[in-house]
Amino acid sequence: MTQALTALEAQWIIQFTEPYVLENHTLIISDRKILDILPTEDSKSQYPAADRTLLPNHALIPGLINTHNHAAMTLFRGMADDLPLMTWLNDHIWPAEGKWVQHNFVKDGTELAIAEMLLSGTTTFSDMYFFPEAAAEASLKAGIKAQLCTPILEFPTAWGSGPDEYIAKTRALFSQYQDSDTVSIAAGPHAPYTVSDNTFKECLNLQQTLGCAIQVHLHETQFEVDESLKEHKVRPIKRLHDLGVLNENTQCVHMTALNEEDLDIIQQAKSHLIHCPESNLKLASGFAPIHQAQQLGINVALGTDGAASNNDLDMLAETRTAAMLAKAVSQDATALSAIQALKAATINGAKALNIDDKTGSLEKGKLADIISIDLSPLHCQPVYDPISQIIYAARSDQITNVWSEGKQLVQNRQLTTLNTGDILGKANEWANQIKSST
Repeated sequence: MTQALTALEAQWIIQFTEPYVLENHTLIISDRKILDILPTEDSKSQYPAADRTLLPNHALIPGLINTHNHAAMTLFRGMADDLPLMTWLNDHIWPAEGKWVQHNFVKDGTELAIAEMLLSGTTTFSDMYFFPEAAAEASLKAGIKAQLCTPILEFPTAWGSGPDEYIAKTRALFSQYQDSDTVSIAAGPHAPYTVSDNTFKECLNLQQTLGCAIQVHLHETQFEVDESLKEHKVRPIKRLHDLGVLNENTQCVHMTALNEEDLDIIQQAKSHLIHCPESNLKLASGFAPIHQAQQLGINVALGTDGAASNNDLDMLAETRTAAMLAKAVSQDATALSAIQALKAATINGAKALNIDDKTGSLEKGKLADIISIDLSPLHCQPVYDPISQIIYAARSDQITNVWSEGKQLVQNRQLTTLNTGDILGKANEWANQIKSST
């Protein structure tokens, strides 16, 4: 049987090798993967039977990769704004979670988050939240790829009685999804201030025996660092390094309060820095030294954090914020250039999640995780450099189509695997319950 072919005929295709911009080229999809990228006129003669999608004035880029999220917290969006991190957590978010979080809450909240992410071009996300089995259900239904980090803390939650149960559940979930093409399980020790040395060692044992990643909130605020110095006599990064937790399969989220020694440890460990600029700005958590990290060769990827602290999951907007903030913090206009910012939102995220051999760039043989962006609106004209326009001028509502492994999940701004009306109805039901109890 002849394999069905799909041809995406675009004005620009963005790749990560010179030349970065291919003009009037066509991308061919076959059996979930990118079969070919070639000039459009050549594609018509070489692949005459392909089902062609015409995308004039569009750029094709890899699907965006959101490397840190708390997806179900979308149902808490706007509930406790304009507060510092620890007040936000201790007085508002943790009490709300204790009251409301359960399997259906997580499933419905994650589905709402996935719908938002797909419409803004995300094809892969990493999540750290309770009831990851519910998030897995939502992800599989939608067709999006997900790394689900199991929440591991010292105290009981709705998901478990403590670290022993969290660790056991992590092993069980890893076994359940180890053969999945789209869902992977990682260990998610919450943060140095909520996880003991012994539990971190158990997470390291998970990593070593299962081969899973570790994702941890780390150096999110200067307060966290100061408290660690009081309690442990070392900075959190040094503490985790001494425990062996920092390695090439560890994802370090936030990283705003860093000194040169911290950066040197991360560089030597080959750990990944997950940058969440908008959440850090909103919670006044500090500024991650992204330009300095990149100069040291540290892999920098991007995440939105949860919608309760952002307040959206728009990776395109996050990428622009990251580029602008890096320039201001370093006082260097060349910091995190447009192409570097796009890489941080795509291939760097794939590297952090250890899937860069499969996705994160538009290359022959990789999975067809692709988004198309319409650059015809007035605010994107004229187009001298499509990469610059995507990062500095485009908006997420210009993302017209989204493919994950060759399957179209967004077609002309409409979701194909999820029902928007059902999602909105459930979100309103949860909001009414939460509002009526406060």
